[in-house]
Amino acid sequence: MFKPLLFTALMAPGLALAAGGGSAPSTTSTTKVCTDGKIYDTTTSKCVDAQESSLSDDALYEAAREFAYVGQYGAARNALDAMKAQDDGRVQTYLGFTARKMGDMDRAMLHYAAALAQDPDNILARSYLGQGLVESGDLIGARAQLSEIRARGGRNTWAEFSLAQAIRSGVGYSY
Repeated sequence: MFKPLLFTALMAPGLALAAGGGSAPSTTSTTKVCTDGKIYDTTTSKCVDAQESSLSDDALYEAAREFAYVGQYGAARNALDAMKAQDDGRVQTYLGFTARKMGDMDRAMLHYAAALAQDPDNILARSYLGQGLVESGDLIGARAQLSEIRARGGRNTWAEFSLAQAIRSGVGYSY
């Protein structure tokens, strides 16, 4: 009983992390001012459609993270769809995450597979894949992904913690 509590307490600072495995995304005008999935363009000081903007892939990626963090998965997906580098591992990982959160597990698994084919050490893709397996009732598969995360240098990361918690609780994270 104390071991899981201690682990949780030690990892608590990491609980604020969003999809992406790093620090939580900054809250910007994208989610404070813009509506209907539009993204705040700092160059024009306007809310713009992801598909019609001249935003860089990095700006679109950060907008996707911000949308995902606040539960706007459709808007996150639109930002990801607007990125030029569609086969990039981070894009495929997030496309999988948004598909899973929107209830399309088959599509999510295809995106995770694409991300892992590109980089087998993508521990975030492994964590989200494992969380999807938990939600589908495949605890053996989820534990296998947790073992892979640890074997690939992912001990004491958000990827490890969130998947371990999902295995214990039966519920994946929404960010």
